[in-house]
Amino acid sequence: MGELRIIAGRQRGHRIQVPRGEVRPTAERVREAVFAALDSLDAVSGSRVLDLFAGSGALGLEALSRGAAHCSFVESDRRVVGVLRANIRALGLGAEATVMAMPYQKALKLVAGIDPGYDVLFVDPPYRMLEAVTGTLTGFLPVIMRPGGIVVIEGPRHAVVEVGMPATFVRHYGDTSITMVEIGAEHP
Repeated sequence: MGELRIIAGRQRGHRIQVPRGEVRPTAERVREAVFAALDSLDAVSGSRVLDLFAGSGALGLEALSRGAAHCSFVESDRRVVGVLRANIRALGLGAEATVMAMPYQKALKLVAGIDPGYDVLFVDPPYRMLEAVTGTLTGFLPVIMRPGGIVVIEGPRHAVVEVGMPATFVRHYGDTSITMVEIGAEHP
């Protein structure tokens, strides 16, 4: 098992476990860039976060460390869910976290229409699934996100990410691409 560290906030420097296998944690440099962009939009503090394909929980745990009010973590691999829960416990974030051990499609159906919706959505699927996942998200974004909410999608460098709304931020970090979309106020 590998380790990552939380970059900033109240859990800064704490280590989290990363399970071996298909989990591909977001690199520290990429997390730093993502959170710098989110911080510039004042999008994290007090926010409700949904972390799809959570894996070790690095993105959602970083958001909680930086002041997010709550994070729902979605992970379907039972072995990985055990590591995710252990990371949440180790950081003392159990009261601010919900783990949904299920496929992302089921989780999206469960959270659809829940008031008040999410402010930040992290989407970091296995790259081979990116197109199918973003296709599914297109129909769900207006019903799971608050107006002005930010969707952060990680994919391979040359991926073209389409979710039915224009990207407001696209950056490349080595072999990784980050696309951000802001949910327009015209969406419910």
